[in-house]
Amino acid sequence: MHPTPLTIPFNHYRFHFETEHPVRLPAFPGSAWRGAFGHALKKTVCVVRNTPCAQCLLKNACAYSVVFETPPPPGSEKMRKYNAAPHPFVLRFPRQDAIDTNYTLDMILFGHAERYFPYIVHALQKAGLDGIGGHRQRFELHHIDYLDSMEGGQTLYREGELQPRPPASMPKIPDPPESITILLETPLRIKQDGKNLTPDHFNFGAFFANLLRRQSMLSYFHTDKPLETDFAGLTKQASATHCTETKLQWHDWTRYSSRQQTEMNMGGLLGRFSLDMQGNNEAFWPYLWLGQWTHAGKATSMGLGAYTIKPTSLPSEEKSTK
Repeated sequence: MHPTPLTIPFNHYRFHFETEHPVRLPAFPGSAWRGAFGHALKKTVCVVRNTPCAQCLLKNACAYSVVFETPPPPGSEKMRKYNAAPHPFVLRFPRQDAIDTNYTLDMILFGHAERYFPYIVHALQKAGLDGIGGHRQRFELHHIDYLDSMEGGQTLYREGELQPRPPASMPKIPDPPESITILLETPLRIKQDGKNLTPDHFNFGAFFANLLRRQSMLSYFHTDKPLETDFAGLTKQASATHCTETKLQWHDWTRYSSRQQTEMNMGGLLGRFSLDMQGNNEAFWPYLWLGQWTHAGKATSMGLGAYTIKPTSLPSEEKSTK
């Protein structure tokens, strides 16, 4: 059996909203938006009321069930002991002026979830009008842009008209730089041995194993080409790989879960770490590069675990020894 290349087709959309007042949302608003989106999507598409999704005959065809509950398909070899597969979307929140009344929200849709995009547009439009966050601030959808991997793109939706959009695709993976720095933009939550990974115990092996597992499951449940690679070999190699620089801190953050009716601790790692990409470490590059869209760790669908990669220069004394 030949290995299957890493292929997770996706589309990156940017939703532009307008609001009457300066934005009054938390620093990490993904929980508020995801909750409102899920509620609006279920209200939009559910035709079998008062039936738990897991018991519904439509669970593998319903937009809400597939996108938001994501049940493993019948006969799935993976995740037999889990109730749900990874969600086929992540939310992302571009930085914007706090006093601006224009608001942007990004959604990245993976694989087969693309077929439900019109439902998603309707649900996010309804969620914004119903109000987001504790202040129930209203957001009116103005237009939607499709973004390519360089964040250039085209307007797909305006004034109720949805234009044809490109099929989900996997961008060409560029060549790796000699050295990279990974910038954690939202809290990264990874557990190792049942405990949250803290700055003092951060290691590349735990980060990469989590990322590889997430991308493997996304490809398995949401694409036609499940990833086949040397999982054990890559994981072992990553566990023996050390960062060239690590500057991380723990960021405490709590959110209120309306579903569980309790405060939840969602803290995680922020900061950066660097890695030499020469030699055998090049094997990590495709997964690290794609992770800028898939995110890593827990609560990715609400925007946590987002990172970007920038090339960094190796110290001159290291270059001379290569």
